[in-house]
Amino acid sequence: MNILVCVKRVPMVGGRIVLTPDSLEVDSSFLSFTTSPHEECAVEEAVRIVERLGGAVTVLTLGPPEAAEQLRDAVAVGANAAILLQTDGREWGPAITAEAIASVAERHADDSGWPYELLLFGNEAADSGDYQVPVRVGHLLGRPCVTGIKHLEVEAHGARAAREYRGVTETFDLSLPAVVSVKEGINLPRYPSLPGRMRAKKAQIDIIEPAWREEGLHLDRLRVPTTQRRQATVLGEGVKAVPALVDLLESLGVLS
Repeated sequence: MNILVCVKRVPMVGGRIVLTPDSLEVDSSFLSFTTSPHEECAVEEAVRIVERLGGAVTVLTLGPPEAAEQLRDAVAVGANAAILLQTDGREWGPAITAEAIASVAERHADDSGWPYELLLFGNEAADSGDYQVPVRVGHLLGRPCVTGIKHLEVEAHGARAAREYRGVTETFDLSLPAVVSVKEGINLPRYPSLPGRMRAKKAQIDIIEPAWREEGLHLDRLRVPTTQRRQATVLGEGVKAVPALVDLLESLGVLS
């Protein structure tokens, strides 16, 4: 079972988001980066399948040279190979991202036929919330595609995928090859072991430089949602703060 897992380098959750002066990009100068949580689960799911059925896991990402760090994170938990679709740092839209991924998947085909029995994605990226890439890849490759999956059973010649929708479980039987996007919670991703980290440092990353082009959709501007500001008031220090604390509790109706 050969599986291709597509991941994305995203700002670490909890970081303060600041935009560039033109409001067209996120200023990443002071941000740390990680892999989208859904895609961490996709890597874990692929590794579990290969541990059971045999085969290999290839992890792929599209991004700047620094995105190699996220590929090595995947190798550290069990991925066997890594491909970096290296860009100049510009944010790619879903259409050209899907084209680049589909091109690589087809490029790795050989005389025996389709190279990957399964393409796994996270359901959406943690930064843009974009749900389009898996569906677009499935369409470009002419393969069955299911999204939002929380349970996946894979055998040699087929797969059964399930998701929850409005309190109802939807189940899909798929022929392979297929494209599947999974949601966080389908599994609990493992932590990398020390041998895994050492292996990841030495792993060779296959670098491909796809050509960027304009999409039909154009970004007008980004906007950071306004957040409610909170202010703390110091009532005092030591026993001197007790009267003020009692008054505050009485005003809140805590004391009777």
